Amino acid sequence: MKIYQQSLLLNERRRGFHLITTEVIQALPQISELKTGICQVFIQHTSASLTINENADPTVRKDFEMYFNKTVPENDPDYLHDDEGSDDMPAHLKAALLGSSVTIPIRNGRLVLGTWQGIYLCEHRNHGGGRGLVVTAWGE
Repeated sequence: MKIYQQSLLLNERRRGFHLITTEVIQALPQISELKTGICQVFIQHTSASLTINENADPTVRKDFEMYFNKTVPENDPDYLHDDEGSDDMPAHLKAALLGSSVTIPIRNGRLVLGTWQGIYLCEHRNHGGGRGLVVTAWGE
């Protein structure tokens, strides 16, 4: 069994859903050494999240942003946690809905994503800053 791990700092991105598959693969080139295994990508933040979804049509990412903004609106007077602005608590709720990690199988040195699948950084803040990820791969 081999285990590899690398931290990755993503540049600040605007609020929305951003494909980061290439950056993840580049951060851990040792994936190519694994015949079979697992890759986990974990985000070290509570106001951004990760998911896997459509990687071809950019309107999907726009629709994701529209849906989550409707589902978890800003400026709700019932929110108690708003120390960092009106997008603060909604960002935490959106991150809780989507999650902090994704897990992808590895086969013959490659991530086994479907034809139209990519890894998304889901940035829920207007000014979230750089985002730290930990990419871990293990297998044989």
